[in-house]
Amino acid sequence: MSLTLRTISREQHLAYIQSLPSASHCQVPAWADVKTEWRSENLGWFDRNDQLVGVGLVLYRQLPKIKRYLAYLPEGPVINWNAPNLDDWLQPMLAHLKSQGAFSVKMGPPVVIRRWDATAIKAGIQDPDVKRLRDVEATHIEPRAFEVADRLRKMGWQQGEDGGAGFGDVQPRYVYQVPLANRSLDDVLKGFNQLWRRNIKKAEKAGVEVVQGGYEDLAEWQRLYEITAERDRFRPRPLSYFQRMWTVLNSEDPNRMRLYFARHNGVNLSAATMLVVGGHVWYSYGASDNIGREVRPSNAMQWRMLRDAYAMGATVYDLRGISDSLDESDHLFGLIQFKVGTGGEAVEYVGEWDFPLNKVLHKALDIYMSRR
Repeated sequence: MSLTLRTISREQHLAYIQSLPSASHCQVPAWADVKTEWRSENLGWFDRNDQLVGVGLVLYRQLPKIKRYLAYLPEGPVINWNAPNLDDWLQPMLAHLKSQGAFSVKMGPPVVIRRWDATAIKAGIQDPDVKRLRDVEATHIEPRAFEVADRLRKMGWQQGEDGGAGFGDVQPRYVYQVPLANRSLDDVLKGFNQLWRRNIKKAEKAGVEVVQGGYEDLAEWQRLYEITAERDRFRPRPLSYFQRMWTVLNSEDPNRMRLYFARHNGVNLSAATMLVVGGHVWYSYGASDNIGREVRPSNAMQWRMLRDAYAMGATVYDLRGISDSLDESDHLFGLIQFKVGTGGEAVEYVGEWDFPLNKVLHKALDIYMSRR
């Protein structure tokens, strides 16, 4: 199959994404407008009949002081990853990116390699010898994903270190998802553990209400988010980031981004942002106050978001990143514990891969990043 690659318009890119069951929210054209510190380009792959058969959003980040770029395709490109001739897809992309001044390419193939159901994870948590998710036998393995990884290695791609040189924009390798396809809501709720079901009931009894917010409520979102950042010791993004995100994503598709609040007696206790691309719905950012936890606002909010995703016809509700640590003393352990309660599954992707087009600069970037 002979493929050609060229720059396409945002309209072509969006139309192609809309023709698919879903794609990553990091690969829609408007994501470029969220990431204003990167220059962007929309790539299209065409078959010999000049049909568009794949797209990619590339973000270019300039190296300090020189006209060379790191080219990044977060959770992309959106191509046929099971194609036997992966070279025919990726070689034209590398040639093009090199011509654009890229010294290194980073991509995140949206290819799932392993899945663990909640039962397997719980057994892993209870086993004192198990410290990481990868020590637990997977419930489901994708042999084709191993083939993809093999092929990439043979082509000279290098597996990125977890949290490698991505200017802090690295995408998670492990995520937690609740599958919704061919399931009733009743079945989904039955999959929740007892604690989750109890907490959902508790919130209902206490009169917690979950409401959708709009652009004008982002300042209130920011208040809860900054409380969360202080508690969990991370650096919060500014309000302007979320305002821009809301404006650009929802002007591309009015249902791309949503905002939810869980409130009790008129006071907002927790909040979350949701992203939607086709049948894939993500819980993106979460925030909660230090007060009111006893009425379980976060459980109520997640249950409502999941029901809304289901009503939209979503096939998966994605709770985004988890670490692969199953060690109860790990500070990120609470995150997986909270998510496992939904009864879904942990999902491992093949991770991010780097191709050094200029080995000297690629090495320089690694050193520069390790000092930051």
